[in-house]
Amino acid sequence: MGKRDWNRRTCARRGHTTYAPSEPQLRARLHAATGVGDAWRCLRCGDFALGEPHGSGPAANAPLVVRGKALRDLFVLRFLAVERGLRGVLGVLIAWAVWKFSNSQDALHQLFDQNLTIFKPIADHFHWDLEHASVVDTIRKTFDYQHKTLVYVAAGVLAYSLIEAVEGVGLWLGRRWAEYLAVIATAAFLPLEGYELSEHATAVKIATTVINVLAVLWILLSKRLFGLRGGIVAFEAERHSASLLEVEQAAEVAPIGAVGHERAQVGTAQAHPFE
Repeated sequence: MGKRDWNRRTCARRGHTTYAPSEPQLRARLHAATGVGDAWRCLRCGDFALGEPHGSGPAANAPLVVRGKALRDLFVLRFLAVERGLRGVLGVLIAWAVWKFSNSQDALHQLFDQNLTIFKPIADHFHWDLEHASVVDTIRKTFDYQHKTLVYVAAGVLAYSLIEAVEGVGLWLGRRWAEYLAVIATAAFLPLEGYELSEHATAVKIATTVINVLAVLWILLSKRLFGLRGGIVAFEAERHSASLLEVEQAAEVAPIGAVGHERAQVGTAQAHPFE
C-alpha cells in the first residue's frame, strides 16, 4: 500500500493553488501551454491546473502553501484542536452544573435521600448495604461542601475550560502561541494524572495519560518549541524549504552543471513527496 499523498488529497478537496511569478525563466517553468488553454503548476501538489493563476507578481510575494510534512502536521494539530474544543465545551457544562448545584444543595439533598429510600428494598434483596456504599458516601460528601467552595470549583473548571477552548481555536488555525499553550497546559496536569494513576489505575486513565505525553513530545519536537532542534529559525527554514516555488527558484539559480540534477530531485519530490 502506497504512502498517503496529503498534497493531492488536499488539492482534491480545496482546489489547486497557482501563481505566476514575474521572473521570466521561473514563470516559464511553472507555465504550460495546452490545446485547451494555459495551465499553471500547483504550488502544493505540483500538478498543472488549467485556467488563470490565482495570483501573480514577484516570486518573493508568492503565498507560502502548506504542503508535505507541514500538511500532515496541520492535520494532527487539528485533530488535537477538536479534542481540546470538545473538552472545553464539556468543562463549561460541568462548571454550570456545579454552580447550579451550589445554589440548590439543600433541595437536592432532600431529593436524594427521598429517592434513596425507593431503592432500599431492592438493595436489601441483593444484600447490598446501600447506606454505606462508596458511591452514596461520595455523593453525600458533596452535600457537605460549602457554597463558597463549590463556587470556586465552578470558577476553576470554567477558567480551565476556556483555556482549552482558546487552545483548540489556536491549534486549528495553526498558531504557534497555541502550540506553546498546549504544551504548558498539558504538561502542568501530567503530575496530577500520574498521582491519579498511582491511586487507581484504569485503562481509560492510562490511555489518556499516554496520549497526553505523546502529544506534548510530538508538539515539542516537530514544532521545535523552546529552542529545540534549532527553534523558530530552523522551523521557518523547514517551512520555506517545502515551498514548491522556492524549490523551482533554487533550481533556476543553480550552476549549469547542477541544473539537471536539481530537476531530477524536483521530479522525485513530486512523485514521492514524503521521502
